Amino acid sequence: MISLQKSSSEENSPTRILLKLCEHILSKGGRQKIGEDLVARQFQYALKVVGSYFDPSVTSDEFQLAEQIKKKFARRKRESDAAIFSKLFQKLQSKTLLQNKWGAIYLLDSLSNLNSRGGSEQNAFYANGLPTLASTPLTNVLPIRGIPNASSVHGASGSSGIGSKASDSLSLSYDPTPNASSFVPRQEGSNSRLVDGRPPKPEKRLSAVAALAAQSLNIAKGVEPDAASKSIVPFPRRSGSLMLKAAAEDRVDGSKFEVTEQSLLRDILYVFQGIEGKMIRYEDENDGYRINPTIGVPFPIRDFIDKLNELGWLYRKVKKFLDARVGEKALGLVGQSFCAAVHKELAEYYRLLAVLEAQQNQLSGDGGMEGLTLRRLMVWTNDPLIRMKALATLVDSCKGKKGGALLSAIHSNTKVGDPYVRNLMKNILDVVSHPIKRILERWIYEGELQDSYHEFFVAADPAVRNERLWHEKYSLRKLMIPSFIPRNLATKILNIGKSINFLRVVCKDRGPIGDQALINSGKDSGFSQDLQEFTRSALEEIIDVVYKKTSKRLLEVLFNKYQFLDHLQAMRRYLLLGQGDFIRHLMDLLQSDLAKPANSLYMYNLTGVLEAAIRATNAQYDDPDILKRLDCRLFEISPGDCGWDVFSLDYHVDGPISTVFTPDCMLFYLRIFNFLWRAKRIEYCLTEIWKNQMTCNKLLRGIPEIEPLLHQSNCLEAEMVHFIHQMQYYITFEVLECCWEELLRNVKEATDLDHVIAAHETFLDQVMTRSLLDNESRGMLTQLRAIFDLIVQFQNTQEMMYNTALEELRARQRLEELIKSRTGKGAWGMTETDTEEEMKRTEEFQQKFIPGTRAQLRVLHHSYQDMLRQFLVMLKSHSDVSLQFLCFRLDFNEHYKSKEPKLRTPMPRHSQRYNLTSEMIPSLDLKL
Repeated sequence: MISLQKSSSEENSPTRILLKLCEHILSKGGRQKIGEDLVARQFQYALKVVGSYFDPSVTSDEFQLAEQIKKKFARRKRESDAAIFSKLFQKLQSKTLLQNKWGAIYLLDSLSNLNSRGGSEQNAFYANGLPTLASTPLTNVLPIRGIPNASSVHGASGSSGIGSKASDSLSLSYDPTPNASSFVPRQEGSNSRLVDGRPPKPEKRLSAVAALAAQSLNIAKGVEPDAASKSIVPFPRRSGSLMLKAAAEDRVDGSKFEVTEQSLLRDILYVFQGIEGKMIRYEDENDGYRINPTIGVPFPIRDFIDKLNELGWLYRKVKKFLDARVGEKALGLVGQSFCAAVHKELAEYYRLLAVLEAQQNQLSGDGGMEGLTLRRLMVWTNDPLIRMKALATLVDSCKGKKGGALLSAIHSNTKVGDPYVRNLMKNILDVVSHPIKRILERWIYEGELQDSYHEFFVAADPAVRNERLWHEKYSLRKLMIPSFIPRNLATKILNIGKSINFLRVVCKDRGPIGDQALINSGKDSGFSQDLQEFTRSALEEIIDVVYKKTSKRLLEVLFNKYQFLDHLQAMRRYLLLGQGDFIRHLMDLLQSDLAKPANSLYMYNLTGVLEAAIRATNAQYDDPDILKRLDCRLFEISPGDCGWDVFSLDYHVDGPISTVFTPDCMLFYLRIFNFLWRAKRIEYCLTEIWKNQMTCNKLLRGIPEIEPLLHQSNCLEAEMVHFIHQMQYYITFEVLECCWEELLRNVKEATDLDHVIAAHETFLDQVMTRSLLDNESRGMLTQLRAIFDLIVQFQNTQEMMYNTALEELRARQRLEELIKSRTGKGAWGMTETDTEEEMKRTEEFQQKFIPGTRAQLRVLHHSYQDMLRQFLVMLKSHSDVSLQFLCFRLDFNEHYKSKEPKLRTPMPRHSQRYNLTSEMIPSLDLKL
C-alpha cells in the first residue's frame, strides 16, 4: 500500500500534479464546473496510462514532429495557430530544464488530437479514444486497486470547482503481480512468467510523467518552473532501450523474474565474438545461436536477441573461412591478399566490440543506464551487420577459387545497389588485385611471367620449343580471366608478353621497344589508379599504348631484318607458279625425266635441272637467300606412279618466318603446288597436242582416208583446250590473284603478328577452297583429276595415231620413190611381190588401224563429255558462287546443258542473286 499524505512538502508530488492536470483539462482552465465522479474516473484511467509501457510508433525527432504539427494546422486552414505554435516551439527550444522536449510536444499533440475528435465530456480526453497513445493495450497496464472517491482525492479548493470535502490523504494500492492477460503464456517446464518488456517501478514512471506534464504546462504558459519543480527527478533517458528489470528478484508467487538486460548484453557481446554465453548457445542442428528456452525472457525480446545474434553467426562464418585457410599455400598470392583484406575488415569489427564493451560498463550515478542497452546495441550494430553480411556473402562466393577467378567472384559482388556494400567490395577488390597487377606489370613491360601459383590468366608451357613459341608456349587460362577484363583486352595482354619474348628469344633482338619513356610514364602512373579507373580506363589506355609499340617493333624486325614480304613473294612465284618463264622452262627440262617411272628418279638429277632452270630464266636475279631455300621434293611413291605424280618444288623456312610459314601452312602450299602443277602439265600436254596437230595435219595430206580421224581429234582437242583455258584463267586470276591482293592489303594493314598469321591462313583457306582442295570439294577434285587423266590418255592416243599415220606416209613415199627409180631404169615399177605386200599393208591400215583409232577417239570423246557434264553439275551445286560462275563459263553456249537435264535445274536459292540469265551469257561471251 502506497499512501500519499497531503502536506506542504507533497504539494508538488507527481500524483498531485497529475490530479491537478486532470482537473485543469476537464474544467477547461477552471471555466466549467465538473463532477467529482468524472474527475475520479478519469484520474484512475490516467494512472493506468502513465503506469503502462509507452512506445510511440513515430520517430523521436522533435523537429520532425513540429513540422508535422505545422502541416496539420495548415491543412485545417489555421495559419495563425501555426505561427503561434512556431513561436512557442522556439521558446521551448531555448529552455534547458526540460530534457524530453519531444515527449512533451508529442503528449500535447496527442491530447489535441483526442480533443478534436469530438464526443461527450466523459471521453473527451482520457476516455476510450486514448489507447492510440500507448503501444501496450489497456488491459496490459498494471491494475490499480483502492482508488478513492472524489472527496478523498481533492482538497478544498474553490477554484477547482469541485468542493471543499477533500481528504488530507490519498491512498493508492498497486498490485505488482501481473494478470494473465498481460503476458504471453509461460514456457512449459518453466515457473517464470514472460513479460513483454518489464517497465520500471510505477512510482518512478508516475513521477516522471507527472513532472513532464507539469513542466510542459508551465512552459506552454510561459511560466518558469519553481524550485519545487526543479527538484523533481526527471525520467531517466533510456534511448529506446527495452525496460528489463535491473536486478533479479523473487516474485510474490515464488516464480522468478526474467534475466537482467546486463546479463543478456554480456552474452550477446560474447556471441558477437563467436563465443557461447551462459544463456545463448550455438545449435548445430539449427546452425545459429539460440537463447535458452527455459529462461524467463519474453518472446518479443527473444526475437530481438535473435536479430542481434545474426551478427555473431555471420562473424563465426567469416572467421571459420579464415581459420580454415591459415597456412594454406595453395591459396596463392591472391588468396592470401583476400584473407588479409577480410582480416583488415574484421579488425574494424574488433574495435567496435571494444567500444561496445566500454559502453556496457558505463552506468549513471542514479542507477539508470546511460551506457549500452539492447536498443542502442541494435542501432550500433546496424552498419556492422550490413558489412558482415556482405563479407559472409563474399566468402561463400569465393570458396574454392583462386587467382583471376577469385577476382571475378569479388567483382561480381560489386554489382549491387547499396553504395555502402559496393564501396566495401571495391576496396577489397583493390587490395586483392595487387598481386595480379604486379604480375601483369612484369609481363607487359618485361615479358617475364612470375606466376608461381598459376593465378594469372596467361599460362606458359616450358616444354615447348622456341620454334613454336608464338603458337603454343603461351596461352590464356579462360577461367582465370577476371570478369572486369574483356576477352579482347586479355588477348592484347597475352600478345604483348608474347611479342617481347618472341623478339628476345626467336628474333634475337635486344633493342628498345618503341618509345620507352612513354611506356615508363604509363608504368609509373597507370597502376597507381584506383580499381575502377584501373579496370576501365587507365588499364585499357596503358595496354593500348604498350600493345601498339610492341607489335610495331615486332613487325618492323620481321619485315626489315628477316624480309618476310620477300619470302612471301617467293612462295607466290615458285610454289604458286607465279614465275611463268621459270615454270615453263623447268617443265621443258623435266619432261623426259618425269615421264619415266617414279622409282627411277634421283634427287641430284632433279636438283641439277632446277639449278639449270634458275640460271636460264629471270629467277637468277632473285635474292640468293631465297634461291638457296628453293629445292626439289619427291612425294611418297605408289605403284604405277610416274615422275609427274611425285615431283614437287619445296621452300625451306626457318627462324622467325617459320612462325608464319608453319609446317601445316607449308603442307597446304605443297598441296596447292601439286594441283597447279597437274593443271600446268595438262596445259603443257594440250600445247604439245596442238603443235603435233598443226605439224602432222599438213604432213598427212597424202593420206586422204585419215582426214576424218584428224577432224575428230581436232574437235576433241578444241573442247579440252577450252576447258583447260577456263580452268587456268579461273585459278590464276580469280583465285590466286584476287586472294593475293587481299593478302597483301591485310598484311600491310596488320597491327600485330597475329593479324599477319590470320591473314596468311585466310589466304590459304580461300585458295584451298576455290581450288577444290577442301573436304567439301573432294568429289569434284576426283572428277577433275579423272578429266586430266583422260586428256593425258588422249595425248597418248593421238601420238600413237600420228606415229602410225606417219609410218604409213613414209611407206607410201618409199613405194613412190621405188616406182620412179625402177621406171627410170626401164623396168616395171612394182613387181607382183611388191603389189601383194602393198595391198596387205594398205588393207591393214584401212581395215584395222583407222576403225580402231576412230573407235578410241569416239570413246574418249564420249567419256570426256560425260565426265565434264558431271563436273559441271557438281560446280553448279557448290556453295561457292565463284565456282558456280565457272560452270557458266565452261558451258557458255549451253552445249552441255542441252544434253544434261541436271544442268537445266534452277540454281540454289542462296546464289540466285549472283546469277546471270542464260540469254545474257552467250552475248557477253561474243562481245568479249
